[in-house]
Amino acid sequence: MIAPRQTQHLSADEAGIAAAAELLRAGKLVALPTETVYGLAADASDDRAVASIYAAKERPSFNPLISHLPDVDAARRQGLFDAPALALAKAFWPGPLTLVVPASDGCTVCSLARAGLDSVALRVPSHPVAHAVLHAAGRPIAAPSANRSGRVSPTQAEHVLADLDGRIDAVLDAGPTAVGVESSIVACLGGAPRLLRPGGVPRAALEAAIGQALVIVEEGGSAPLAPGLLASHYAPRAAVRLDAERPLPGEAWLGFGREPNSSLPALAFNLSPAGDLTEAAANLFAALRRLDDRGPKTIAVAPIPMQGLGEAINDRLRRAAAPR
Repeated sequence: MIAPRQTQHLSADEAGIAAAAELLRAGKLVALPTETVYGLAADASDDRAVASIYAAKERPSFNPLISHLPDVDAARRQGLFDAPALALAKAFWPGPLTLVVPASDGCTVCSLARAGLDSVALRVPSHPVAHAVLHAAGRPIAAPSANRSGRVSPTQAEHVLADLDGRIDAVLDAGPTAVGVESSIVACLGGAPRLLRPGGVPRAALEAAIGQALVIVEEGGSAPLAPGLLASHYAPRAAVRLDAERPLPGEAWLGFGREPNSSLPALAFNLSPAGDLTEAAANLFAALRRLDDRGPKTIAVAPIPMQGLGEAINDRLRRAAAPR
């Protein structure tokens, strides 16, 4: 159990950003927006602050955390960038890309945040509020998704409070996030770069930036190299049935594009009636949460094309459907 806290609801203005940065420097927990989802932020160089992230999220300690920096130069002080890593950083930072690189000799990201590994997961977010907080805080900020471990990731401040009110010190509210799925994760640890998690940057764009194909890594083993590699990491309470042509009696429905001719249940949501994968990605976590909060035993999910951001959407849905 963690001690109850009074969770402040901060506005994303100059005063709120300054207050969030001050809390982070004091070792407190602040949920803040990025362009992907809301992150649960703490000083990545402070073991106690990082431990409080794991406690609030009830997250396995062997799962590394992504550390966020304000710019490429700050990230290069934390990690060692080979040519592919530098090319990816220059092409997609700031943005929804995480790079796993060897930790530098001067790395200040604590061992707990790195799960004891010699590598470090780094990202430079593009959300202007997150960017302002990182500059004001002046240190690497660990920020996994701001939800209890295994629950649906939050895309609005209200989602954060539903999971973490009374468990964190503040939430910095800047409205809904834009991308809606987490960052792509690429490991650059020598040899061919490896795609550890599909995400907000499509694989084709990543490969074009480095001029070679990425090695695709499946999750597994007892010590994930990067966040998001536990098979059931993104799991609503309801069971999830994938690639459904239509809902069965008693199931909730998560649709995409043109709906089936049969009548839909009352508990239904379409990620994008127009079949727009960007719109679907932005709606995914909020839609899963909306359906799951109504208490269905099963959520049936329509097929999602495996192209562009569809790869990331299917990755999240597959994890949501994994046995747990």
